[in-house]
Amino acid sequence: MTGLTLGGRAPDFELRDQFGQDVRLSSFRGAKAVVILFYPNAFTGVCAGELSRVRERLDEFMTFDSEVVAISCDPVYSLRAFADAEGLNFPLLSDFWPHGAVSAAYDVFDDARGTSRRSSYVVDKQGDLAWAVHNASPDGRDMDEHLKQLRSLV
Repeated sequence: MTGLTLGGRAPDFELRDQFGQDVRLSSFRGAKAVVILFYPNAFTGVCAGELSRVRERLDEFMTFDSEVVAISCDPVYSLRAFADAEGLNFPLLSDFWPHGAVSAAYDVFDDARGTSRRSSYVVDKQGDLAWAVHNASPDGRDMDEHLKQLRSLV
């Protein structure tokens, strides 16, 4: 465990998205609150369903004051194919190498499976952890609650 605490600084990271572009969490500091969705695997039913619900409400997640990113341990090429297949047009970030390092920094890496757990964090505009939720792998997340937590910050 890294000792993450709500109100504490969110661990910074830089990961590549499905288009090969680098995304750094700290680049949003001072400008946008960020929802970080960790998910186990691309091309799986629960994950595809959750991310499709984000896609359907993307205008609520991504505003002048907020951003959403989704992180898995899948390689960039898999994320590109997944995004194309599901019509996902927001950043899908690859925590493939070093394998699971960002997931581990957020205490959500499942060593036995080599994947991220189904967990979410909301990071406020100052770069601090404002909210977190951790679901069992087969249990999809409540996107209404995610939006409620995000809106409380913007």
